[in-house]
Formats: sequence, structure tokens, C-alpha cells
Amino acid sequence: MRKVRNAITRTVAAAAVFAAGSVLTLGGSAAAAGAAATIHGCPSGAVCLYPNGSWANDKPTYIFYSYGAHKIYNQYGIKRIYNHQTGGATARNCYDAAGNNCGGYQKANTYADYDYTPYNSIRLVK
Repeated sequence: MRKVRNAITRTVAAAAVFAAGSVLTLGGSAAAAGAAATIHGCPSGAVCLYPNGSWANDKPTYIFYSYGAHKIYNQYGIKRIYNHQTGGATARNCYDAAGNNCGGYQKANTYADYDYTPYNSIRLVK
């Protein structure tokens, strides 16, 4: 009986160690995936506008997710825009608040520094 009990104890202990290792592995992978999805504070699938021409401690002033025009307020001087959208979507700086009269196309996964004084919106385009 003692041999059977020791065998069961070892089997249960081995299963517990395996399960704990699996949980740690999954947790590590999930954390790594989450970290990769956000770059400089900008989540995957978003367009982010930063308070100046740098990453500014990875804290964007604006984060936009949906296609269409997005008004921006009181943005003067040099700002950084980062297009972290997926699927080749682009972003455009626009002179009016309705997302019309826009400049060039900012490609996905690129950033640029612009003088935002004349701009009043950012348009996300599929």
C-alpha cells in the first residue's frame, strides 16, 4: 500500500509542477504579446498624436481607433503622429474640422513630425 501511495503522490506532484509550468508559460506569452501590441503608448490598430516632436514618455495626447474624421483641439507647433493601424490603413492631417482639405497619406506603422498649427482634424482611411 505504501508503494502505491508514494507512486500516486509523485504522479500528483508531477502533474502539479507541469500545470504550474504551463500557466507560467501562457502568462509569459500573453504578457509578451500585450507588450508587442502597444508601441510608444500607442495600441495596435490606433493612430496616436503626441504632445511634441518626440515620444513624450510614451503618452499620446490623442488616440484614434475608428475610420473617419477626428477633431483635434489646441494643437500648435511640432507634434508627432504615429500610425499604428493594421491592414495598410492610412492617416491624414486635415485643415478643417470635418476631415476635408487633407494633406498626404501617413502609411501604417510609420511616424512623422508636423507643425499642427494649421490642422484641425485627423482622418483615418481604410
